[in-house]
Amino acid sequence: MRMVLGLSYNGLPYQGWQSQSSGRTVQDRLEAALAEFTGARISTLCAGRTDAGVHALMQVVHFESPVERSKHAWVRGTNSKLPSDIAVEWALPAPPDFHCRASALSRRYAYVLRQSEVRPTLEAGRVGWSFRQLDGAAMRRAADYLLGEHDFSSFRASECQALSPVKNLLRIDMVQRGAYWRFDFEASAFLHHMIRNIMGSLVRVGQGLEAPEWMETVLQARDRKQAAPTFSPAGLYFLGPRYAAHFGMPEHTPAYDWLP
Repeated sequence: MRMVLGLSYNGLPYQGWQSQSSGRTVQDRLEAALAEFTGARISTLCAGRTDAGVHALMQVVHFESPVERSKHAWVRGTNSKLPSDIAVEWALPAPPDFHCRASALSRRYAYVLRQSEVRPTLEAGRVGWSFRQLDGAAMRRAADYLLGEHDFSSFRASECQALSPVKNLLRIDMVQRGAYWRFDFEASAFLHHMIRNIMGSLVRVGQGLEAPEWMETVLQARDRKQAAPTFSPAGLYFLGPRYAAHFGMPEHTPAYDWLP
């Protein structure tokens, strides 16, 4: 039986999603909880791996289950074995042709940034930070150059394992509420550190250190050295994938409403 779970988690205490020998990853904690709940060893696959310090409001995972439980039992039972900073938000059975990664039509992330002269305290680790004022109009003009299908090598980490640097960036939205900015990204898929590298360059434009047209120059260079340094993981949230309607997967979790 193929089961699908929607997870939310605070990425601060963990070394990212993917299992490591230390056991201090979200995947390690989830699989340990599933083993305790089901009495069987279960291997999970996720829709999008997150790095250390990156949060998720709807990470989607699937696995083959040797046992049958109700949807509510999967949620309550697994959560009873998980630490308080990881939670199963929903559970659904899926047809054999569903794959949390390969079936995704797109993936969504949000980046939350605080604009102030003083660094974050209560929100430390949960928001990025710019001590300079940001020009929203300039950032939006810069972001327009990135929309569509491009070779994003200039925003690709050296350790990225993607087969191709060509991705289709469907949407970049940004809105300011008081001292906080929220940037929303949606693409067919993302390269390793792609959003954090784009954020570094957007903030550089927003701070007036580069003109919006510089973003086009960076994109066309296909050279990571031409873009700004990788931005902090602190304000990055995986919002989850989108799937074809016939799979019946939720578009978001209640945790989604927590963001500004």
